[in-house]
Formats: sequence, C-alpha cells, structure tokens
Amino acid sequence: MAKRPRLRLRSIRARVTAGTVIAGSLIIAVAITVTSLLARHAITHDLAETTAVAARQLAALVREDRLAEEIPPQQGVVRLQVVDAGGDVVAASALLAGEPPMSAARPGGLDDRVEDRVCAGRRCLTVVGFRVRDSAYGDVMVYAARPQPDLLTGHLLELMLIAFGLAVLAAGGWLVWLAVGRTLRPVERIRAELERFSMTDLDHRLTVPDTGDEVARLARTGNETLARLQAALARQRSFVSDASHELRSPITGLRTRLEVELADPRDPTGALRAALADTERLQRIVGDLLELARLDADVADVRTSVDLGDLAREEVRRLLGAGAGGPAGEGGRARPGGPAVTVDAEPGVVVRGDRLRLSRVLANLIANALRHADGRVAVEVAAEEGRAVLRVHDDGDGIAPADRERVFARFARLAESRRRDPGGSGLGLAISREIASAHGGTLTADRSPRLGGAVLELRLPLPPPSPDPTRT
Repeated sequence: MAKRPRLRLRSIRARVTAGTVIAGSLIIAVAITVTSLLARHAITHDLAETTAVAARQLAALVREDRLAEEIPPQQGVVRLQVVDAGGDVVAASALLAGEPPMSAARPGGLDDRVEDRVCAGRRCLTVVGFRVRDSAYGDVMVYAARPQPDLLTGHLLELMLIAFGLAVLAAGGWLVWLAVGRTLRPVERIRAELERFSMTDLDHRLTVPDTGDEVARLARTGNETLARLQAALARQRSFVSDASHELRSPITGLRTRLEVELADPRDPTGALRAALADTERLQRIVGDLLELARLDADVADVRTSVDLGDLAREEVRRLLGAGAGGPAGEGGRARPGGPAVTVDAEPGVVVRGDRLRLSRVLANLIANALRHADGRVAVEVAAEEGRAVLRVHDDGDGIAPADRERVFARFARLAESRRRDPGGSGLGLAISREIASAHGGTLTADRSPRLGGAVLELRLPLPPPSPDPTRT
C-alpha cells in the first residue's frame, strides 16, 4: 500500500508527458504537411519562372528567323525545342538533338503559355512552353525544360521534414520530461512528509515551496487540513476527558447513596430523592452529549421558515410558566420575586432553520440569563445588515472579558454558574453555539449596554428576498 502514492505520481507524470508528446506530434504533423506544401509550391514556382524566361527568349529568336544551327542555351537552360503544328521537332538544342518532342502539352483558349512535368525513370523535368503563331517556322510551340531537384522527386522532402520533426519532438519530449519531473518533485516531498505523519504526531507541518504555484497552494491546504485535524483530535480528547469527569460525579453520588441505603434502610425517602436528583442530572448530561454528538456528525435537520420573534415569545411563555406572562407572551416573572422578563421583537424577522434546535438555543440563552439576573432580563429580536439578531440581556454581574469565549467551551462552568446552578452540566452554551454554527450563524457574549450585565447575541443569516411575481 505504501507504493500507491509513488505509482500515482508516476502515472501523473506519464499522463502529462504522453499528453504533451501527443499534442506535439499533432502539431508537428500539421507543420510538416503545411511546410511540405509551401516548400513544394515555392520551389516549383521558382523553377517554372526561370524556365519560362528561357522559353520567352527562344520565342523571340524564332520570330526573327530560322535557326541555322542547334539552339544555343538560353539563361543557362540547355533543353530547348521548337515543335511545329504537326508534332515534328524543327529545331533543338544540342542535348536534345534527334529526340522526340519533350511534351505534347499545348495551351488552350487565349493563353499562349503551358506548363508540364515530364518524368523518365527517376528523373523529372519542368517544361514551360509558349505558342508562337508568327514565327519563321509558322505556328509552332517552343519548349524549355529544366530538371527538378531531388527534393521534388518522390517523397524526399517529406522524409527530411519528418526526420527533422521527430528530432524536434524527441528534444521537446525530453525537455518536457525534465520540466514535469522538476514540477512534481515538490509533490513527491509532500507525499513523503505525509507518509511520516500519524495520529499521535500531528504537530509537524508540510514544507511549503516558494514557487507560488498550485503545488505551494496544495501544501498550504494540506497544512490547514492537518491543523483542523489536530484541533478536532484535541477537542475529542478533551471532550472524552470532560465527559468522563462530569459523568463520574453523579454516578458516584448515586452509587454512594444506594450503598448507604442498603446498609441502613430505615428511611429510604431522602436517599431515593437524592438518587432521583442524581439520575435526572445524569439524564441531562447524557441528553446533552447525544445532542453534541449529532451536531458533530452534522446530522441533517429539517429547515423551515421560523419567525424568530414569535419563537422568542413562545420560549419566554414556556419558561415563565402558563399565566406568568401577558396574553402575547411579552413578559412576566418566572416565579414570585424572580427576574422580570420582557420581549421586544421586530415583526417579520424570519430565518430558515430547524425550529426545535432554535428553540433549544433560545431556551438555553433565556434560562442562562434567568440564573444570573438580579431582577431583569430583556430579549430583543431585530434585523440588522442582512442578519437576524437575537440578544438576551440580564442585569447580573456580567461575564469577565477573559471568560467571554471560555463560557462556550464544553463542560466549562464558572464559579458563579456552579454557585447558582450546582446541577448544571456546562453544555448548554456549547450546544447553543454548535447549533448557531450549523445554521451559518454566530453566538457571542459581551457586556450588556442596556442592563449592565451580560448579553448573549445570536446572529443568523436572513434568507434572500423572494422575487416579486408582479415584476417582469
């Protein structure tokens, strides 16, 4: 299994190189074809034009008079003939003395020029002829011919271009292989470093190359993933330790009371009541742990439209008890002499979320404020800057700045919390923040500018406005 990353790396390199070679082959093939056609056209055109110059000079000579001797070379061209209308050679250069006509090609229409290619064995000639109607021989054709270079014979030109292209392709492939190897060398280092990591040694980080390219971004992303993994592992270990500690106390108390009662079962009522209290606390802790486990597992919840103001009034009414608040649930007291609770909610502050979980957040925040308030608790709901904001104020002692983040840690309980609620689990605010985060929101603590104590602020995203069906 350890060889799999190396094999994958080689596979990537092979694929990149193969793709580059294939692309290079296609480009070179197209280039060879185009170059071959252009080269053939250029050479053929130049050869035909120089041959045509010699043919024109010969045409000028036969217009003036018959040639007494063999046709002299014209512009270096030594293959020259004059052919009459019957196809007989009436004059020729020394090289073609006694030879039949080089070509039977004759111009058609108004054009007096004709071009032809004549091959004998592996030797080919470019022939250019002109029709001379008023020559000393009458209506004749004058022909001039030059041998074609070996490049135009057969496929020698294409073979030379292919050989050159293959050489360029081989050199390019070698350079590509070196470049790909140099590019993937940091990836191999990252793979080797990842191979050395273990769950018990997550302090090390990947070496980030100073290339500033995708490989560097890959290393930085890997380091961020390792940091999250390390934080999650530390969080899990801390959670297991804290959960074990918190569960040990009620279980130990429950067992002690049961053992005392078994040893002296004269009046079981007090022991049973204490055991019931410990059992209820244990049940609350287990329920909170189950909720945290569901949130950590990101269990899908049912999202519906929830009016945050209505939900706040319902939770206040429920916590204060039936009949404690006004008819709309706008406020009241949880118990005679207890803190007074008021609700100030803007209408129409609607979010998308799980109603049961949002109810639990509100219940935790309001219950927390009721435990720490001296006489007043205020709940506010408003829409601010595209976010739904719920604030729960109290007029208690507040939360010290150093503890405003600590209160959201799991099983974290400040001294004031232990004094006012000895049976608490320390998971309420942690669960509330997890639920807020799962809904794309935040939950923070600060000093209340309204009542002077603490304020817990929940911010949730508002859904985008639905399009107006009347607008087009």
